[in-house]
Amino acid sequence: MIRALEVCLLTGKPFSEQRTEASDRTDMRIVRIAMDVPREELYARIDARVDRMMAEGLLEEARSLLPHRELNALQTVGYKELFLHFDGKLSLADAVALIKQHSRNYAKRQMTWLRRDAEWRWVAPMDYEGMISYCAQRVDQT
Repeated sequence: MIRALEVCLLTGKPFSEQRTEASDRTDMRIVRIAMDVPREELYARIDARVDRMMAEGLLEEARSLLPHRELNALQTVGYKELFLHFDGKLSLADAVALIKQHSRNYAKRQMTWLRRDAEWRWVAPMDYEGMISYCAQRVDQT
């Protein structure tokens, strides 16, 4: 990221204009592995993660960023809901519930997007042998 910013500042051009060669690499094989977690378990993990984030200071972090709320980087799940809380439009409990719901919605969209691409291999998170075996199979295909 830092290097990309340096290039942009030095040249006055977007980083995307700096690349003139094809971006597809032929010297490696890409193996796409996605964790296949049952939806109920995934959603419970998301809810627990939001609770941990709140316990670890997300509310205070969002409050400190309130003066910059118009920045695109802050138009994300978590901040948006807490900004509504600071505006008096949501109770804290409702804001946290919305963070959880919007995070679950986002996870569902990610899974839907990934499942459209047959290149992804879905494996159980703890199935290390299955992952290694799949990677080995892909390497043997080259």
